[in-house]
Amino acid sequence: MLPAMMFGSISGNHLNPAITIGQAVIGIFPWAHVAPYLIWQFLGAIAGQCLILALYWPHYRQTTDNEAVLGTFATSDHANSQLNGFVTEMVGTAVLIFGAMGLYRGMFFHQNIDIANIGVGLLIAAMVISLGGPTGPALNPARDLGPRLVHALLPVPNKGSSHWEYSWVPVVAPIVGAVIGIWIYKIFFGL
Repeated sequence: MLPAMMFGSISGNHLNPAITIGQAVIGIFPWAHVAPYLIWQFLGAIAGQCLILALYWPHYRQTTDNEAVLGTFATSDHANSQLNGFVTEMVGTAVLIFGAMGLYRGMFFHQNIDIANIGVGLLIAAMVISLGGPTGPALNPARDLGPRLVHALLPVPNKGSSHWEYSWVPVVAPIVGAVIGIWIYKIFFGL
């Protein structure tokens, strides 16, 4: 919610590569802008993770639980099922993006973007709470891939594996979910 309020006037609230790619696929965002947006979204996620790394550093040194360390960087499926992770991330992102489209484009909130930002912030909180058990969740390719790169490249104490075998799930599933969420919104409400 706070980044949307801070940077929304600059980016149109494109803080998530899934929404950027989803809107481009549906035809409401120019493909020429996708690559620059993705670069900045991933750089923002990496910068945010470096801040988390600095704050958690003493804790990383004290733990021997590699999965707990990775959990502060990236998502995983706690059932060890890439299919379950994919479905969870896809459905969660579809619901998030459908709701966000309604909040930003709906009649009531369209005139007051700050109220829409609060609504989207609450929607994200609800999605994280409800999907926290299965996957974490990412709901945003940059939120997982950027921090996972930081985990892999920096000498984090007690870090263990970056679990690259799962890394495609929180990248691809949110993009598919965003396309579905925008497509469903378009069917019911138009664009």
